[in-house]
Amino acid sequence: MDGKLRTGRGSRLSDWLRRRGWLLSGMALLAVCTLFRWYLPAGSASAKPPAPAVKKATVTEPVPKTPAGPPTAGTAPKKNPLAAIVNNESISREDLARECLIHYGADVLEALVNKALIAAACDERQLLITEKQVDDEIDRMARKFALPKDQWLKMLEKERGIKANRYAKDIIWPTLALRELAKDRLKVSRQELDEAYEGEFGPSVKVRLIAIDSAEKAQQVHSQALAKPEEFPALAKKFSKDTNSASAYGLIQPIRRHAGDPKLEAAAFALKKGEVSQIVQVGEMYVFVKCEEHLPPPKGVDRAKVEPLLIDALKDRKLRSAANDVFKELQEHAKIENIFNDPEKSNQMPGVAAIINNQKISIRELAEECVERHGADVLEGTVNRKLLDQALRKKNLKVGDPDIDAEIGRAAVSMGQTKPNGKPDIEGWLDLVTKNEHISREVYVRDEVWPSVALKKLIGDSVKITQEDLRKGYEANYGPKVQCRAIVLNNQRRAQEVWEKAREKPTVKNFGDLAEQYSIEPGSRSLRGEVPPIQKNGGQPILEEEAFKLQPGELSGIIQVGATHVILFCEGRTKPIKTSFDEVKELLFRDIQEKKQRLAMAKAFDELKEAAHVDNFITGNMKAPKRDETLADDPGVKTPKVLSR
Repeated sequence: MDGKLRTGRGSRLSDWLRRRGWLLSGMALLAVCTLFRWYLPAGSASAKPPAPAVKKATVTEPVPKTPAGPPTAGTAPKKNPLAAIVNNESISREDLARECLIHYGADVLEALVNKALIAAACDERQLLITEKQVDDEIDRMARKFALPKDQWLKMLEKERGIKANRYAKDIIWPTLALRELAKDRLKVSRQELDEAYEGEFGPSVKVRLIAIDSAEKAQQVHSQALAKPEEFPALAKKFSKDTNSASAYGLIQPIRRHAGDPKLEAAAFALKKGEVSQIVQVGEMYVFVKCEEHLPPPKGVDRAKVEPLLIDALKDRKLRSAANDVFKELQEHAKIENIFNDPEKSNQMPGVAAIINNQKISIRELAEECVERHGADVLEGTVNRKLLDQALRKKNLKVGDPDIDAEIGRAAVSMGQTKPNGKPDIEGWLDLVTKNEHISREVYVRDEVWPSVALKKLIGDSVKITQEDLRKGYEANYGPKVQCRAIVLNNQRRAQEVWEKAREKPTVKNFGDLAEQYSIEPGSRSLRGEVPPIQKNGGQPILEEEAFKLQPGELSGIIQVGATHVILFCEGRTKPIKTSFDEVKELLFRDIQEKKQRLAMAKAFDELKEAAHVDNFITGNMKAPKRDETLADDPGVKTPKVLSR
């Protein structure tokens, strides 16, 4: 468990427990969330087209007339032809556009197609969404969260990376358009309104809850609760799988009608104070509650004033389903030809990304949209590759195809992707990594393999493995370890309070109770302080030194590790693994070499970035080098010199 009730299909219980207050709070996000899978960056959609093959697409074709869309004010500003200058070498906006197409072209094209379908439907029905309507809707969304408009927009940019113009153009406008297209399906009936009012402002039941994922175990605990209802809080804390309520001895938000699972609501409202309900299955969980008290409806609610809010919330709730239906109908009646994802068609129609009902979306239009949405992120990677390329040229080094193939093979072997003969399974590894990371093979090579090879060439044979390294590695992996429990805290005062409680009763049980109550680290908290055995030479010398001083049953002092404070309780030591140094020497050598090589690569790359002069015209940022000395590179190019530390 990770602090939330996760039950696969049974997660309906977790959803139900969180639905209290949806009408006046959480549902305000529904319109945004509905459009995320159509208009936000890759990763937000539940399904997307396969990553395209590599395209050397031109971005110089004229942009065709854009279908009707969100209102825009004035003439678009002229774009800077440069995206960045890195140590006097330029990265053009066209270069950046190509990179963006490789990384995000398929996803952004899907969004453009979907948006064009909505715009065409609005044109056909003569629906116009004005700038004022967009502004009013942004104001409404901000008020839902009791925030001024400017703070709402700042929060969206900070937490979701959505700039104000994109929010208006790519989320609010399509939401309003779909709402207009689906308005006949968003009507709220009197029964729905009555149920919403009762659910929000009607009577409720204060209960404690126990949720268990085994029918047999649930019956056992339920029998104990029926026999001794007064022990329900302790039973919830001990047995309930819903850790959020278990930590509060089973208490949850009061149950209201029409807010979640009808069977559980009926069971709760049927109880008298102090009674325990029968077991109710919710998803894959077996749930029962104990009634603490029945709560009357809140006083002083003016129904006439709250009904408009309830109606808005109900419409927002209906919008997702209605919007999906409308959009599905638009797709079924449209003729969509995806050129970008089809290499053969791309060769036949260069410069065209898609055709929607005989209207073209050009590669240039797609590229600009990719830059608009993802340019800042992609440019960061492009700048980094430029820095590596400059460093390679300075040392007359090159990364060739054999180097790339060898690195992919090494990665495959290290991750266990090998053929029966022990050779790397290149195809199997590429299929696995691209599927897991949801990227194309080319993106994997460009973003992960090539930089790794480049850095390895730059550090050369500077990594040395000494006998001392091997000795420490052998001791760390095969020597004795200290089996401890740990409590991690985030301030000295609280650490002192907990340490005193542990010292008063230095037992495993008491220490486990304290870990469960106070540790800020989720793993040690949920496991009552249990942590992996502490080894020597593991990278935390102060912690390791303290741990190896302890005897079984002994409490450590308060150990400061970074910004945290750790208390250890020693339970003993593990036995050394019986193997000779010579037997594992080669294995240790490879492992240590890999780790030291990674550290050297990270250091080399940090030095390149520190010594770089970068003018970023996408974000408007300029980074000056930390060193002033320069070294001639290619003719006409000056690159800051990396000095030894």
